[in-house]
Amino acid sequence: MKKYVISVGRQFGSGGHDIGKKLAERLGIKFYDKELLLEAAKEIGANPELFKKNDEKLPSFYINNLSMNLGFYMQPFAASPASSYYDSVQKTVCDTIRAIAERESCVIMGRCADFLLRHNPYCINIFISASQDACAERITKRIDGLTIDDAKALAKKTNKLRAEYYNFYTDKEWGHSSSYDLCIDSSRLPEEDVINQIISYVNARLAL
Repeated sequence: MKKYVISVGRQFGSGGHDIGKKLAERLGIKFYDKELLLEAAKEIGANPELFKKNDEKLPSFYINNLSMNLGFYMQPFAASPASSYYDSVQKTVCDTIRAIAERESCVIMGRCADFLLRHNPYCINIFISASQDACAERITKRIDGLTIDDAKALAKKTNKLRAEYYNFYTDKEWGHSSSYDLCIDSSRLPEEDVINQIISYVNARLAL
C-alpha cells in the first residue's frame, strides 16, 4: 500500500492531540508530535530540549519581520548567530518530517507538515478547532489550578504563536479553511464521531 500522511493542525485546547493519537491507533500507523522533535534532535546529536524550546513559535527577531513571508530555508534579512541557529533547528525538523513521510504512513501534528508535504498526493491535511468555552474547559482539566479566564488567555496566546509560525513559514493562513482538506469543530461532535468522520474522509480520498 502507498505510504500516506495525515497532518493535523489544531487550536490549543481543541483536543487535536488526543484526536490525532487515537486516529493513528485506529488506522494502525505511527503518531508523531513531540516524538518528531526527539527524532530530529537525534539526527544532529542535539539536546531535545533545544527543539522543544523553539517548537512551533518564532523568536523575537523573526516576529519583527512578519511582513516578509519566507518559505522554508530562506532568510529575509542578514543572519545573526541566533537566527542561523534557529534556522538550523527548523531545517532539521523539516528534513525529519520529509524523511518520516517517505519511510512510513503516519499522523503528524502541526509543524507545517501540510505545507512541507504539499506536493505529496497522499498527504491529507486536517484542522481541528473548538469553541472558546470548550477549549478553556479542556485546558483547565489538563492544568491544575487554572481558571477558565486564564485558560482562555493561554489558548489565545498559544494560538497566536502557532499562527505566527505557520503564516511566516508557509504561503497559507493558519486555521483558515482554504489551507486544509478537512476542518472539524470538535466541540460539535463526540470525539469518537470526529475520528470516524476523519477516517471516512481518508478512506474516500485514498481508497484504503
